Order: sequence, then structure tokens, then C-alpha cells
Amino acid sequence: MKALRILRTLNSSLSSNHSKTHFNSTIFLRFYSAQTQQDHPTTSEEDDTSSSVFDSSQYDDVTSEENSVRSSTWDEKYRERVKEKVFGEDPSKVKSSRILIKEEEKRRKTALLARTLLEAAMERADEEGDEDKEDEVVKEEDQMSLSVGIIGAPNAGKSSLTNYMAGTKVSAVSRKTNTTTHEVLGVMTKGKTQICFFDTPGLMLKKSGFPHKDMKARIESAWRSIDLYDVLIVIFDAHRHLTKPDSRVVRLIERMGSEANPNQKRLLCINKVDLIEKKKDLLKVAEEFKDLPGYERCFTISGLKGAGVKDLTKYLMEQASLSLSLSLSLSLLKRPWDEDPFVMSEEVMKNISLEVVREKLLHYIHQEIPYGIDHRLMDWKELRDGSLRIEQHLITHKISQRKILVGKNGSKIGRIGMEANEELRTIFKKQVHLVLMVRVK
Repeated sequence: MKALRILRTLNSSLSSNHSKTHFNSTIFLRFYSAQTQQDHPTTSEEDDTSSSVFDSSQYDDVTSEENSVRSSTWDEKYRERVKEKVFGEDPSKVKSSRILIKEEEKRRKTALLARTLLEAAMERADEEGDEDKEDEVVKEEDQMSLSVGIIGAPNAGKSSLTNYMAGTKVSAVSRKTNTTTHEVLGVMTKGKTQICFFDTPGLMLKKSGFPHKDMKARIESAWRSIDLYDVLIVIFDAHRHLTKPDSRVVRLIERMGSEANPNQKRLLCINKVDLIEKKKDLLKVAEEFKDLPGYERCFTISGLKGAGVKDLTKYLMEQASLSLSLSLSLSLLKRPWDEDPFVMSEEVMKNISLEVVREKLLHYIHQEIPYGIDHRLMDWKELRDGSLRIEQHLITHKISQRKILVGKNGSKIGRIGMEANEELRTIFKKQVHLVLMVRVK
């Protein structure tokens, strides 16, 4: 009987084990993960490629949402109630003191605005006659044109001066050396005279006094084009000359004065005077360079803030009238303008778009990477709604450089694209759709 009971219990246990199926979870997961996933074919390489492309049209809705969030404000009555209950402040006294502070702030702002308007009105009175002339259509036979070349050591402020003279950004500005890689044109038109400013790459001399033998053609072309301008402006950084003097810069200035061209007027501009705190230091620099041979005049300016630029512009306009009335050898004679003073040409707009993106690249990408990027304008379309579609490619030589330029999940190229797109909208005064693509050569 005992044997029969044992057999029955064994049979019942075996039948219950067969009815329940047990899976080893680890083996099951390993088996499932080894299979190809047909529903989600996206690979990491495709994700990386998508993050390396910036399209400004994808960020229009995001900016509107951010602005709507920022518009919300905190109700002041809740703040006053908290101060009364927690800190024991009297709301009436706090309100009266706050009213006095606001009135004082309002009075100060009104005085500052009145002074600014007065200064602007005084400056405007001198330029009203010129603006009336600018609105008039100048006949081609009455047009005069002058070409002005701006040269100097790297980071001397050539691009800032060109942008200020042109009235808009035409050249990239950065703290890094060799920001300008080719000749950039900026145009200023007043009355019958059009002055074309040419921003050139930075020049430097060796300790021996001879030019650097740079393998790149941009430096060689900058040296060759010195004698092609009607007026040559040699510019240098006065603040750096006081803090970190460089004998190579002094030799460059002396060489430009000693090799003067009889058919060309040369000017010396002491730049970045706004960074010099003590006036006696500025007078010291001006005294050092005032008697150099070969220069017609010496100007102290700030190309970024515009200090002293008005005197430089006035001098150039005077040279225009003198050269025409006295029939001097200077080539500012009656010749047609090179650029339309009222409409920005498409070629100039293309160059500006490249310069703006390059400026953002130099700001966010460091070391030698931005200098090795091949920057190309691939597409330029004016759409039916009047907006512009600009596509630029940033071609790197290594995959590691591409990863640095793209950033984590496309954060770095996205920031560069958003800031460049916003600035291009401001310059062109129209809607701009900027597309940036980073790829390996």
C-alpha cells in the first residue's frame, strides 16, 4: 500500500510540472536581444548624422514658447504679504520708500535721455546737409570713388573699423588671430563720393625685418595689394603696445612709412584708445609715432566704439574734394561707383553670411580646429515669401574634429546656427532660414 501511495504522489507531481512551463529569464532576454529589430531600424550612426545638421526652421516654435514663458510675472501683493508676516516689515513704509526709489530712478533716466538726445541733435545738425544730398540721385558723370586699404598686425582692429565705416557687419570680428582670411569689402557712400574700405588679413614681420613666408596665398596677396589702394591706413593696437609691446609691430609701421608710394597717401591710426584708462599713456603713444616719415596724418580712434572715426571720415571726404579740385595724382577722379549705395548686392550678402557664421565658429570652437575647417556656401535661394534660405557646409578633416564641432546631441552646432541666424535676420532685415551641415572630407 505504501508503494502505491508513493507512485500516486510521483505521478501527480510530474503531471503538474508538465502543465506549467518555466522560462529562464536571462536566457530569454539574451535570445531576444540577439535578434534583428525590424520595428526600430535607427542606428547610432544615423542619429549622429541627424545631430550634425542645423536647420533654423526647427527652432521657430521653440523660441515662441520660451518668450511666452518669460512673459509671466510674480504678483507684488503676495510678496508684500510675505514680507509683512515673515520679516515684520510695514507695507506702508516699504511702499513709500519704493515710490521714492522709483521716482529717483525715473528722474535719473529722464536726465540721461535728455542729455543723449541733446548730443545726438548737435551731431545731427552737422550731417543734415549730407543726408539731403544722399537722398538725391547722383548722375554717373558726377560720381567719385575712392579705395582705402586697411592693413596692420593681427588683432589690430581692422575688421571693427571696416564694420563701423560700412555701418553694418561685413567682416568677422574675434579675439583670435588671423580671423580675416581674405580681402573683405565695406562701402560708405556720402553725397557724390563712395569710399570702398578693404579689410585685409593681418601682416607681420620677422625679427630680421622681412615679411613672414606664409605658405597660404592670402598673406602673399595682402602684401601684393598694398600699392593698389588710393589711400592706405596702417592701424595698430595702442593698448597692447602699452601692456605687451612687440618690436615686430613697430618695424611694420616703420617699413610702411619708409616704402611710401608717391601716388598713395598713407595714414597711421592708433586704435583701441577706449581701453586706455590714463590719458597720459595715450599721449605717450601719440608722441612716439607722430614724427614718423611717410605718413600724412596720425589719428587716435576706437574702431569698435567709433571714437575719433568722425575725424578720419572727414579727412577722407576732404581728400576727395581736394583731389578733384586740384587734379592731384590721387586716383579719386570722376569714375562710376562700384557698389549700389541703396541696395546690398547678392555677392556682398553671401560674403556677409559666411563671415557671420565664421565669427560664431571662432567664438565657440577653440585651438586650431576653426582654421582647418573648409567653409563653403552650398545653396542660396530667395523664396516666394521674400525670405532667404542659406545652406552652408562645414567640412572637417577628421571624425574627431567633426564630433567637437557638432557637440553633444548637436548642442554646439545648434548654438552656432541659432546665433548666426538671428544676426543675419537683423542685418538683412528679412526672414532667414539658415542650414548648417557638418561632414568629414
